[in-house]
Amino acid sequence: MEFALNDILSILAATIRLSTPLIFAAMAGIFSERSGVVDISLEGKLLAGAFAAASMAAYTGSAWLGLGAAIITGMILSLIHGFASITHKGDQVVSGVAINIIVSGLTVVLGMAWFHRSGQTPTLTSDSRFMPIQLPGVDAISNIPFIGEIYSKLISGHNLLVYIAFASVAFTYWVLFKTRFGLRLRAVGENPKAVDTAGISVSFLRYRAILIGGILTGIGGTYISIAQNASFIKDMSAGQGYIALAAMIFGKWKPVPAMFSCFLFGFLEALSMRMQGVVIPYIGEVPVQFIQAAPYILTVVLLAGFVGRAIAPKADGIPYVKER
Repeated sequence: MEFALNDILSILAATIRLSTPLIFAAMAGIFSERSGVVDISLEGKLLAGAFAAASMAAYTGSAWLGLGAAIITGMILSLIHGFASITHKGDQVVSGVAINIIVSGLTVVLGMAWFHRSGQTPTLTSDSRFMPIQLPGVDAISNIPFIGEIYSKLISGHNLLVYIAFASVAFTYWVLFKTRFGLRLRAVGENPKAVDTAGISVSFLRYRAILIGGILTGIGGTYISIAQNASFIKDMSAGQGYIALAAMIFGKWKPVPAMFSCFLFGFLEALSMRMQGVVIPYIGEVPVQFIQAAPYILTVVLLAGFVGRAIAPKADGIPYVKER
């Protein structure tokens, strides 16, 4: 029983860690799409944030400066996306895909120019990373059966950015549904003409929404490179921005359901990692390639089969042209 509980807690703890960058990106996507802007560039922002954080941490030895650099990078890319799709009414999907392609190539080029490591950054020391932290009271209750194990092995022991990810879900919910800004943001995603008629700038609202998304993806990228890992590696975001978009749709553009959708992918990936080297009767050892692809395949199948009818904000992806 104890062995089974330890295994379950280990998988659930890995689920939380693997879900963290997805949660940041999904919350960023919710802010953007609730304002009426499709943001395919979540993938590129995560990757750019990861590179900026690892590069700054490698140069300065400070994880906090790395986080700041990633946030600034995410905001700059958000402004570029906004300039193309909000100011100039360009195709939002094309703009997002262009950012993803540019970032994928630019991070490799800059990595080779700055560090001469084929697009990678130097391995960071623990002082230059966000390391796991122990929450108060772990030693006091760790010996309590079940509750102590859950607190010490599942709730405690993550790095600071994991807890910030959970806070970002509460923050997103509060902003969208409990503030005047959130009310206007949801309105501009549904009926921008009515918002404009009320004397509120549609463009300014949308810019603020995608800038918040840039901050969140910057934090998510930081987690990938200097919290979950110890350096930047080429294309290390590995499609997590796209998975976050799927999770956002599965959650029907709502923060809490989107978070649980992220947990679904994190759980499938954690489970696939535990399956490596496992021999199944009458089948044999599962191929590594299948195990690596399984989370993505199962996520697509589950999202396609169980998402139901997901209705996006009415003005999502439609540039607003002010009537004169």
